[in-house]
Amino acid sequence: MSRKNSPRPRPAAVTETSPCPCGLEATYGDCCGGLHRGTRTASTAERLMRSRYSAFAVHDAAYLLRTWHPSTRPEEIDFDPRLRWTRLEILGATDGTPFHAEGTVEFRAHYTVRGEAGSQHENSRFARVDGAWVYVDAVE
Repeated sequence: MSRKNSPRPRPAAVTETSPCPCGLEATYGDCCGGLHRGTRTASTAERLMRSRYSAFAVHDAAYLLRTWHPSTRPEEIDFDPRLRWTRLEILGATDGTPFHAEGTVEFRAHYTVRGEAGSQHENSRFARVDGAWVYVDAVE
């Protein structure tokens, strides 16, 4: 996952006033940007999933690591500078509300690499750690 001597990847061209990559009808600054800056926290597992997708889109490794369960968190994130995340589909969710301690979110994340379209399908598991939602792992 990591290459020590690789150049720092160039962040995606998303500004505070751009549509949020997560797909909700808000600007990045009003939506996931606040979560990435730490001025707000995700109230549900789905909201955390959306903000993590946006963090991949804008190359925010610090947010991804901060919202990853300590037992499964990698040491660092290595972004592929050729990969561009283009769309997120939420396919379903189980639990993960403000009243739950765990939940799952099934999603399909669309991307392009060198002009070729692809997608990643996952059913992700989330849990609360010290009251905050974190990503645990993919459900097998």
